[in-house]
Amino acid sequence: MWIWTALNHFRPGLLDWTVGDHSAETFKPLWQRIQRWHCYFWVSDQWRVYDQFLPDGDRIISKTYMTRVEGENSRLRHYLARLRRKTFCYSKSVEMLEISIRLLVHYLKHYQVPLPLRHPDFLS
Repeated sequence: MWIWTALNHFRPGLLDWTVGDHSAETFKPLWQRIQRWHCYFWVSDQWRVYDQFLPDGDRIISKTYMTRVEGENSRLRHYLARLRRKTFCYSKSVEMLEISIRLLVHYLKHYQVPLPLRHPDFLS
């Protein structure tokens, strides 16, 4: 399982992500969403998939600038045990992983977890 992330180098938090394998087919939907941002430059590592999507003149390949990405990856692993190591204590479904990431991103941005409204008959 691979989590592709997009973020702003100057602000904390994930802007967008997608979950899947490490292929161009998985990255493509994320790229279709983030390319509309019209960024001045894109920072990435040397993974070959980026060659198909990121314009050469607008791409910076640098481990130095990747520290923000590594920091966000570390934060995801800190809060979501399912990303630290293989264990039996969580669902392996991609849908549950996406929901977990969405809830975490919402919490880190708004400092609250959205809870469903409870039916009055069940309140006690």
